[in-house]
Amino acid sequence: MARKSAAFHDLLPVMAEQLGGEGLINELCNGFQLLMDKEKGVITLDSLRLNSSLLGLRDMGEAELLSMMTEGDLDGDGALNQMEFCVLMFRLSPELMEHSLSFLQHAFHNQLKTC
Repeated sequence: MARKSAAFHDLLPVMAEQLGGEGLINELCNGFQLLMDKEKGVITLDSLRLNSSLLGLRDMGEAELLSMMTEGDLDGDGALNQMEFCVLMFRLSPELMEHSLSFLQHAFHNQLKTC
């Protein structure tokens, strides 16, 4: 599992609270657009190196960037598509994952009540 940089601050829970679910997804999509290789339409290690400072990741070293790519690359093609990027961002945010699980459990419980 990728480790966060010591300088990494988990802002996704704050963003989720302020923007709501749809707003957060829109911001993640914007982040993907900033990091992706414009010709290939995916995030490559080179495009991540080149554009990471745009998202405040300038302090991440080569090993951390490579680890991030490896962890996020679910289909093994060496790049991150938009869905893989969004999943990775959620996985790197333990607090947001915890809230997501809580929300899912609550929704499931409410659904069971109606059955």
